[in-house]
Amino acid sequence: MSQHPDQVLFHGEKPFPVIPSCEHFAGSEKLILKALELQTKLGPIFDVTCDCEDGAPAGQEKSHAEMIVSVLTSEANAHGMAGVRIHDHTHRHWKQDIDILVGGAGGKLAYITIPKSTTAAQAAEMIAYVQSVAKERNIQREIPIHILVETHGALREAFLLAALPWVQVLDFGLMDFVSGHHGALPAASMRSPGQFEHPLLVRAKTEVVAAALAHGVVPSHNVSLDLKNAYNVFRDAWRARNEFGFLRMWSIYPAQITAIVDAMKPDLTEVVDAANILLAAQRADWGPIQYQGELHDRATYRYFWELLKKARVTGVKVPDEANSAFF
Repeated sequence: MSQHPDQVLFHGEKPFPVIPSCEHFAGSEKLILKALELQTKLGPIFDVTCDCEDGAPAGQEKSHAEMIVSVLTSEANAHGMAGVRIHDHTHRHWKQDIDILVGGAGGKLAYITIPKSTTAAQAAEMIAYVQSVAKERNIQREIPIHILVETHGALREAFLLAALPWVQVLDFGLMDFVSGHHGALPAASMRSPGQFEHPLLVRAKTEVVAAALAHGVVPSHNVSLDLKNAYNVFRDAWRARNEFGFLRMWSIYPAQITAIVDAMKPDLTEVVDAANILLAAQRADWGPIQYQGELHDRATYRYFWELLKKARVTGVKVPDEANSAFF
């Protein structure tokens, strides 16, 4: 019987998370429902983040969280690909957010995003509370945690944050990070090309990517401020992916979604090569093979297997034989 790549190539270690390359933020019930409708139309190629932090009107934090539970447990959440950003550690409602969201939708939450941590200890406390509520509610799964790196303290402890339990993504938050420099960074640093060229931002972004990848965590890039020009968004996502190594990016406007996905999807020729290499490897019981005059073994098989899985979540067609063999 042919062995599956996940069984052969990872030997019990946790495979790298393969999740959509785009994460779309929505705050109000109307916008969340529209985002989920678009997800149904386009297919499961992006996640939807329901926002409690900026989306909940002051004084309505409880009802806003309850609304999100209602939506995520309804038929509107057809793909089960919606997460939530909760309030930060300094906000008095962060525990209430977790009580309501994990208690009411813990089986459906794609992830929980923690914003504005200034130390790894703060994030660890919040994750521990998520775990305790999940245990109390008999939720038998790890709920993926995404952590925003948008403060000096979070950047300083990025490697510690990435090592915390249940963490799946490190997000870079550009706007708050630039604001935290008290004018030392110009406003032009919040948009391109400045966000990719200012030395302080190059340092910050490369640190986040390095910390994430060192711990098997997905690095996610900040938003593009251009809401209308899809090419500019595509260019931002392409630079984030190909120059810095980010594997995911935020969207804040529906027109940005497909531009981000297109910029971050694997090249079709690489997908075809990956399929052919993995099929040949499986036939060789995962021993070394030659393909187009090159030697391949388990080290390259791991690369191509992750690439093939990324192709599926970005809507790139996987050749039929490989699709049948591996998926």
